Amino acid sequence: MNVTLHLAQDPEADALLGRSPLAALIGMLLDQQIPMEWAFKGPETIARRMGTDDLDAHEIVAFDPETFGRLLSDKPAVHRYPGSMAKRIQQLCQYLVEHYDGDPEALWRDVDSGPELLRRLEALPGFGKQKAQIFLALLGKQLGVRPEGWRAAAGPYGEAESFRSVADITGPESLAKVRAHKQEIKAAAKAGKSTAETTGKTTGK
Repeated sequence: MNVTLHLAQDPEADALLGRSPLAALIGMLLDQQIPMEWAFKGPETIARRMGTDDLDAHEIVAFDPETFGRLLSDKPAVHRYPGSMAKRIQQLCQYLVEHYDGDPEALWRDVDSGPELLRRLEALPGFGKQKAQIFLALLGKQLGVRPEGWRAAAGPYGEAESFRSVADITGPESLAKVRAHKQEIKAAAKAGKSTAETTGKTTGK
């Protein structure tokens, strides 16, 4: 795996994401409750603090949990919740060690269908269906991993130029489109909640 990504909007962080499947997986894991760029810059920060230019599942699993937690908590913190995310990263790496000998690329190297790849991704600790579909879309759109039926398995995130997720970010312009889409979704959800609350008060429910 050696591609050019622009998810972190930072040359060194994006270079690591483009050559390291584990970095890409960890970035996807971190992508919640913080800005996308912050999440995908995380793997490079972790690698630098570990004193390496790459990430290895076996090495991360071997870390004492408290030590690894401090590594993520040091200023600037890798995530808004560095302690809990440190545990999730180690759980993810432990799963990869147990099921794929620590080789994350084995997740998709021999996969023969999109639904099977989605199943494998959903089985990862910290990956629900939505996160799994977004990562599947990223694999297909930018990393050249395109088993039969991958777009359908990725759901709406697999649609061409949908600008729904990190799978569609190729630079500042597409990042702005994805961010605008997310804001629209949040606004619609907020409006729907307000309408429901108003209706509830009116009907006495």
